[in-house]
Amino acid sequence: MQDHIRNFCIIAHIDHGKSTLADRLLQMTGTIPPDTTVEQVLDSMELERERGVTIKASAVRMTYTAKDGKTYELNLIDTPGHVDFGYEVSRALAACEGAVLVVDATQGIEAQTIAHLYAALEADLEIIPVVNKIDLPAARPEEVAREVAELLGVDPEEVIHISAKEGLHVDQVLEAIVERVPPPSGDPDAPLRALIFDSHYDPYKGVVAYVRVVDGRIRHRDALKLMAGGAEFEAVEIGVFKPDMTPTQELNTGEVGYVATGLKTVQDCRVGDTLTHKQRPAAEPLPGYRHPKPMVFASIYPVNPEDYEDLRDALAKLQLNDAALTFEPEHSQALGAGFRCGFLGMFHMEIVQERLEREYDLDILVTAPSVEYEVVLKDGSVQRVRTPADLPPRDRIAEIREPWVEVQIYTPLEFYGPVMDLVTKRRGVLKDQEHPSPDRVVLHIEMPLAELIVDFFDQLKSRTRGYASLDYQLIGYRPGDLVKLEVLVNKEPVDALAMIVAREHAYRVGQKLVSKLKDLIPRQLFTVPIQAAADGKVIARANVKALRKDVLAKCYGGDVTRKKKLLERQKRGKKRLKMVGKVEIPQEAFWAVLQVGESEES
Repeated sequence: MQDHIRNFCIIAHIDHGKSTLADRLLQMTGTIPPDTTVEQVLDSMELERERGVTIKASAVRMTYTAKDGKTYELNLIDTPGHVDFGYEVSRALAACEGAVLVVDATQGIEAQTIAHLYAALEADLEIIPVVNKIDLPAARPEEVAREVAELLGVDPEEVIHISAKEGLHVDQVLEAIVERVPPPSGDPDAPLRALIFDSHYDPYKGVVAYVRVVDGRIRHRDALKLMAGGAEFEAVEIGVFKPDMTPTQELNTGEVGYVATGLKTVQDCRVGDTLTHKQRPAAEPLPGYRHPKPMVFASIYPVNPEDYEDLRDALAKLQLNDAALTFEPEHSQALGAGFRCGFLGMFHMEIVQERLEREYDLDILVTAPSVEYEVVLKDGSVQRVRTPADLPPRDRIAEIREPWVEVQIYTPLEFYGPVMDLVTKRRGVLKDQEHPSPDRVVLHIEMPLAELIVDFFDQLKSRTRGYASLDYQLIGYRPGDLVKLEVLVNKEPVDALAMIVAREHAYRVGQKLVSKLKDLIPRQLFTVPIQAAADGKVIARANVKALRKDVLAKCYGGDVTRKKKLLERQKRGKKRLKMVGKVEIPQEAFWAVLQVGESEES
């Protein structure tokens, strides 16, 4: 039976047709009816369909009778394509023996294609190269196949040409999976070791762990334990995905399925843990899993303070299905009680924000994102700072280190100039460049993560008319000449608007931020000064003009002294109002921090 199992995943850049190919495979193997009207069956989240991008990893079992007459069990583990979800990709790869590499015949190889491919090769997977969308008028199948073959070091003849949308040559992909992907190697008689590559929370069954059985077998009602977490439980239900959850009596070596644990918190059942039997545990857990490390931090506050508990519950529920999300309570003078959340990147942050608003019907306020800094104090100790408000006083700081990333940018050669202009404005350094084809260039750049997370991707897309793509990985912390830029509204510092910026950019950023906030903060009955301060000095200021009530409207003629008296009384009233007045700051003001660099660079 083990010889007839094939575990594989599909890796591709966003929008290269990965989910469409998965649909065709499900239809051709009879897993779903051929006339199914829902597209992207594995993208079950409404957001995934809207944005055309896979966010959550999922799994499905197919049964396929090959040309050799034998019936095979194919387990497809679907993976996300966006750069932020590289961790989900690594989990899925660890559960497979093979990967179908899909490249768009119109777009060619892109940055994430390479990133995922290297991750698959590192996991020692058998790669099946596929060129998709050959039916489109702009397709260049032969040229793209040569690029892919060169990248993999194989014969271009081995690259399969398909159209997933039309179902053209998709049967060749199924045959290649059966022929080229090796069956799972594992010992059915050894103590149980099952890899948890994903999970979701079910209100009735508790945490449902998605597992790949590496050694041994799991039976219904077995007493199990987690090797890293230490939690013990009975398997409430075990089963496979067809594509819906279908209960079975056992999962054997090499199979992919799910185990309903009955556990109530994801902390008890961490993704990446190894499942084993309580009575006969394995000697050591499965290797190679890292805990997801947040790269971007932002604070989320409820607009209505009464929703604080609802926001906590919503974040806890999201965390059950998203191992990479972290959150901890935080209090702001301006915004009250909220949470400091850690995300994999900006796209991940957008998805979490949209899910909180849509699925949990919450009105929330999200501050501008920041990264984690290392602050070396004069006494030699090192402090990690995730928010500008936590930065120690200037006289105690010896140096501030910021995270740097290595960025790979794939772009057509004609956009080389605009891309390099953007990179230099963002403190990037060109380390190397390659030319995979005569009209494309790969730039290897090192730059601070803080410069990348805000709107770098949007700027890159607009400067290259959408043709460029990027991928990045953290390379470590480096010292930088950084200052804390504070924003004072009505002479009160607003900690949620503070940011850490390069000293050389502080004046420009301060000026732009103040002028943006001037347009966004609503006018009051008194003048509101908005100031930007760095290193204890005010570097920019603008005033939000006062609303003026026409107190002279009721004066029909009469002595001029009466008018002066009314204006004087209004002046005194405004002065008193200013002393006690509190300024409401809208959500747009916090997002203004994101767009500070946009207009200058566009």
